[in-house]
Amino acid sequence: MRPRLHFALLLVVLPLLAFTVNAQSNTGELRLKITGPNAQPIKASIDLSSDATQFHRSFYADDSGLAIVRNLPFGLYRLKVHEEDFAPYDGLIEIHSALPAEYIIKLSIAALSTAVNVTADETLLDPERTTTINHLDSKAIAERPASFPGRSLPDLINSQPGWLYEGNAVLHPRGSEYQTQFVVDGIPLTDNRSPGSGPELEADEVDSLTIYTAGIPAEYGRKMGGVVEVNTLHDAQSGLHGQAVFSGGSFDTAGAFASLQDSWRHNTLGASAAGNMTARYLNPVVPENYTNRGTTGDFSLSYERDLTPKDRLTLMVRHELARYEIPNEQPQQFPDLRTPPTTAPQLQTADNFETIGIASYQHIFSSNILANIRGMVRNNSDDLNSNSGSWPIAAFQHNNFNEGYFNSTISIHYGRQEWKAGLESDNLFLHENFSDLITANPGDPLYPFDPSTPSSFAFAGSRPDLEQSAFVQDLVRLGKWTVNAGLRWDHYQLIVNQNAVSPRFSVARYFPSANLIFHASYDRIFQTPAFENILLASSPVVLSLNPNVLRLPVQPSHGNYFEIGATKSFLSEFRLDANYFRRYVNNFADDDQILNTAVSFPIAFRKAIIYGAEAKLELPHWNRFSGFLSYSYQVGNAWFPVTGGLFVGSDAVSATTQLTGHFPDSQDQRNTIRARVRYQLISRLWIAGGAEYGSGLPFEYTGTYDQALAEYGAQMVNRINFADGRTKSTLSIDASSGLDLYKKEKRSLRLQADVENLNNRLNVIDFGGLFSGNAIAPPRSYALRLAATF
Repeated sequence: MRPRLHFALLLVVLPLLAFTVNAQSNTGELRLKITGPNAQPIKASIDLSSDATQFHRSFYADDSGLAIVRNLPFGLYRLKVHEEDFAPYDGLIEIHSALPAEYIIKLSIAALSTAVNVTADETLLDPERTTTINHLDSKAIAERPASFPGRSLPDLINSQPGWLYEGNAVLHPRGSEYQTQFVVDGIPLTDNRSPGSGPELEADEVDSLTIYTAGIPAEYGRKMGGVVEVNTLHDAQSGLHGQAVFSGGSFDTAGAFASLQDSWRHNTLGASAAGNMTARYLNPVVPENYTNRGTTGDFSLSYERDLTPKDRLTLMVRHELARYEIPNEQPQQFPDLRTPPTTAPQLQTADNFETIGIASYQHIFSSNILANIRGMVRNNSDDLNSNSGSWPIAAFQHNNFNEGYFNSTISIHYGRQEWKAGLESDNLFLHENFSDLITANPGDPLYPFDPSTPSSFAFAGSRPDLEQSAFVQDLVRLGKWTVNAGLRWDHYQLIVNQNAVSPRFSVARYFPSANLIFHASYDRIFQTPAFENILLASSPVVLSLNPNVLRLPVQPSHGNYFEIGATKSFLSEFRLDANYFRRYVNNFADDDQILNTAVSFPIAFRKAIIYGAEAKLELPHWNRFSGFLSYSYQVGNAWFPVTGGLFVGSDAVSATTQLTGHFPDSQDQRNTIRARVRYQLISRLWIAGGAEYGSGLPFEYTGTYDQALAEYGAQMVNRINFADGRTKSTLSIDASSGLDLYKKEKRSLRLQADVENLNNRLNVIDFGGLFSGNAIAPPRSYALRLAATF
């Protein structure tokens, strides 16, 4: 069915499901009560911050002196409370449990002081953090550099150490291919969320991000390259609040976002909507950027009610869409370059639609026990269409899946321990429909197919993907030591049927005299294959594509992740995170494409070994400065033979005969450097500068130099090192500036200007990948954002 038909079904099923809001693994809730000397409530102003988690928030207590802050990452926080005629309060609080932490702050009259001496660096380190975790809070999200539509959230994630782009903003954490898991408001989404594969979650809607690449909690499985916890729910504040953002820039890019939230008594109602357009949606395959227009849109509605002080119900509905063109190569854009010449240029279009219904219920049994029940229904569809001028192949795809997800967890605080256990069930019902027609002439020198490839092909299939899991994990505090241990069980049934048990373990030791934390982690992983077009690649029908076809079932990946590292603060202002990691993976997951189309499917190789080091020096704030500098070194190799997937023609022959040896994986970029510095010129004006350098990714191109020159042009080919088999290094220098046009209490009007790739370098990300082979990063481009809040 199409998403529109499923929308009514979602609204019927939605009230029958239950599901948590505070579902992130290591987050808690703060409940504050502000009173005066006579215990009368005070509607005070509150500032809560933690440099370790990049959390900075200002808000007000309500008329009863109450304030609730949710989804707080574990750590130490600095709390400031101030109100006219009362002495301010300044102290530290601790959040290290999923159970709500309750604090009563009693303000004294102005003649007396109840402030606690707090130094600026006390929240730089979290002594109980057992792995490197990157957090991005609402301020970093609001002041992010500009992005083209479909990339605002991936760009934020890609700014962190260990993450790389390949193709069209496809995120690759530490060498993993399509193994990124987004946990949106507690719901795991394991499908590919890049602009060319799924609709975007708009970054302006996001309140905070937490990013894992090691020490991954046992409650997360299936896609284990990296886990991104996305929180879109904002803290309830009495009255009507909202935001409106308008943006525009190069390549006819324009967008708008609006959100409203109203809280009354025990109810909170929120809504948001966004729409964007651009003439540069995907990364083009040649610098001329042919046929690359795209539009995106999304809408969400949420309702939350505190039924009692111990019971909370949340309901959400989200709908997202993207429509875009596939970029053309030179022969696709200019029919005269083909043999024989034709009259029409290629135009391939694609679209993605998604509708999600979410509900949650949370109950606090006691001060030590909290339970959540959660569930989701989702419909997702994607289409690919081709016109009569498509070359060398006209491809058509109409895929969709329906998903039903259920999860229940219980959290228990017991002395020095934080227990969490849960059950999970995820059922996807896949429907695939693909067909193609070869339009190229076999006599064309650029003809890319085996001569025996049939002129047309069609496939249609359906099958359920059934997955279940259970987990238990425990966070234990032992003086200066912290131990986080977990165990997970998974069952996967699609093309193959497998079970796996995965232990997880991480430990940290804090040395307060040196402001130093050492940590180490081990993650046993069980990664399920990407399900995009897996039915097509696994069907016996593909045997008709060529006399030489290799078709092997794609097995889940099994592996071991190791990391050791340290975190240290310097001069009470800087924090350095450094780590070394190794990943060993059997049935290493990769991807390939059907013939010469933009349709990908999963494949696998015998094993892979990926290792490297990362470091990030961060300055949360010092006088008027803030910023970071990060470095990543990564080496990745995969070993033959092929153990899963579809290979046709000469690829099948190579896959059958190549039984030994290894090759660099497609994310084997040895050196990546990122930096950004922000300076507050005056109270309402800031400037920032940034840079990103990459030493280049490997590629595999089977054609000749002259063929590459004819297809892509000299400008493109000059950025390729054919001798080394790598793209040449990339460098982008960026600049930003922000001005508060108006700011008073909760109302503000902010203007931000961004320039990307100020040096205007032709940065080739990929050569020979998906979407007609190449991916070119944006040239020099400009953007303006106007944001109003109230």
